[in-house]
Amino acid sequence: MSSSVATTRVVASDGVSLAVYEHGDPTRPTILAVHGYPDDHRVWDGVAANLVSRYHVVSYDVRGAGASGAPDRQHGYRLDQLADDLARVADTASPGQPVHLLGHDWGSVQCWHALTDQRLLGRVASFTSISGPSLDHAGAWMRVRLRRPTPRRLRELVTQLAASSYIALFQLPALPELLWRIGVLPRVMRILSSGDNGFAPPRTKDAVRGLELYRANMFARLGHPRPEAVGVPVQVLAPSRDRFVTPALQTADLAAWVTQPWVRTIPGGHWLPRARPDVVARCVSELVEHLDGAPAAPALRRAAQSARPKAEYADALIVVTGAGSGIGRATAMAFAERGAHVVVADRDEPAAKDTVTRIQNGGGSASSVAVDVADAEAMTHFAERLLAEHGVPQVVVNNAGIGMSGPFTETTLRDWRQVIDVNLWGVIHGCRLFAAPMIAHGEGGQIINLASAAAYLPSRMLPAYATTKSAVLMLSQCLRAELAEHGIGVVAICPGLVHTNITMTARFVGTDDSEQRRRQQTSHVMYSRRDYSPERAAREILRAARRNTAVAPVTPEARIALTASRLTPALLRAAARQRIKL
Repeated sequence: MSSSVATTRVVASDGVSLAVYEHGDPTRPTILAVHGYPDDHRVWDGVAANLVSRYHVVSYDVRGAGASGAPDRQHGYRLDQLADDLARVADTASPGQPVHLLGHDWGSVQCWHALTDQRLLGRVASFTSISGPSLDHAGAWMRVRLRRPTPRRLRELVTQLAASSYIALFQLPALPELLWRIGVLPRVMRILSSGDNGFAPPRTKDAVRGLELYRANMFARLGHPRPEAVGVPVQVLAPSRDRFVTPALQTADLAAWVTQPWVRTIPGGHWLPRARPDVVARCVSELVEHLDGAPAAPALRRAAQSARPKAEYADALIVVTGAGSGIGRATAMAFAERGAHVVVADRDEPAAKDTVTRIQNGGGSASSVAVDVADAEAMTHFAERLLAEHGVPQVVVNNAGIGMSGPFTETTLRDWRQVIDVNLWGVIHGCRLFAAPMIAHGEGGQIINLASAAAYLPSRMLPAYATTKSAVLMLSQCLRAELAEHGIGVVAICPGLVHTNITMTARFVGTDDSEQRRRQQTSHVMYSRRDYSPERAAREILRAARRNTAVAPVTPEARIALTASRLTPALLRAAARQRIKL
């Protein structure tokens, strides 16, 4: 929504005129949005457009920015005065009713200050903070890392100090103003914000005036922090690629200061309100609706924080196809053991229900769905139903697959269609149906595709199977490149000889039924002697997911083959000519 269609008014605060912009019905819950430096109220236009049908959205130009007036002295930019401005706007825009605060950058900083000193006691129903911590909390955060250092804490501190190095420049007299006016700092900001499509060049006047925010508050607060607890529900949206305020500074010790905290790491840069206004609006709506009595949305449940340690995938929604047995079942159970709700999908309904029973007997949460991954219509219906009932999954594991062995010349068109439909199209369906909702959801995620060591290990006996798995490997790497900017990881898992029932269901082309059974039994014995269990494979899959590994070979022979495929491909091609009898 453009600011031109907003209702405008002027609010006076300590002799400074504040330009206030209102969108929507004032009888509805009020969301009061406060911008940061060097922006003005327009940073919220996209968010307001997404919220105006349900809420009364109010934004204003803080003192020194946009159409608002500016104080004559540096003293007029202190946090106490900014908090008074915020209270004055809240009283004017929503008299007698609490507001839901939404702050970005310095707008968030002043909201934190107003809440920690009880200035808005009883006037705020919730607070959503983006890229702007309390300066008192930030000062305490830095002291903890200096006084009780660990490698992780020191890394966090050094990273944040490097990101905040511009603050020292802003303390100097005259020079920063000059650099803004001659265009040096705008160019530097554009470089630092490369890849952040929410960045917009600021007005020079706003940038110059706003320097007083840093001079009046920064060192006084960071050097002598007085951290206080916040009694209202707080949601932190931490952009994962913020070049100025690291996610660690915003989220690491939040539960120590906030009684009801939610944390979401959102893929994106510093100017998230402009880059993903739809995501910001959805996150705000989910919190407001929940506080108004609605059940917590799945993403909000995952964002809940507490002082108690949580399971690695607590409240996460995980989808695993082919989870009725083997690696799929073991992977589903491993995710459930770590707190996830797992949707167990398999074309064998009794097998899927058995996996769910095993998970529930172990204290986990799961539900089953009977679906054939090769059936495009069935998969579409499955995805639509899952998204409607459970929300967007955090992880999708495209595991379902079948084995097929035998010479190319004896592999029929029917054989090719069967193996391609399951091993390749099944993965394509899973990626296609869930990648787009993950992108729209805006909170990242992960797609894990089961390929095979056969994807890079040629064999005269596996032309059909290896072709489909090679395609899955390449699809995964292409998709990984495409989805990276959205914070969605794509992992290709390449198992070697894992003892599962795939050996008893594999198709050996060009053989009669008795020879088929004999070869299946021989393969089963060979794999059982190798004795690499699905549970060990599942642990490797979760490790690869944790590290977001591009290509993850499972089993030592898979790792050796991957190395050989890169270093000595001719040797592998020569080995592929050998006839291996089963």
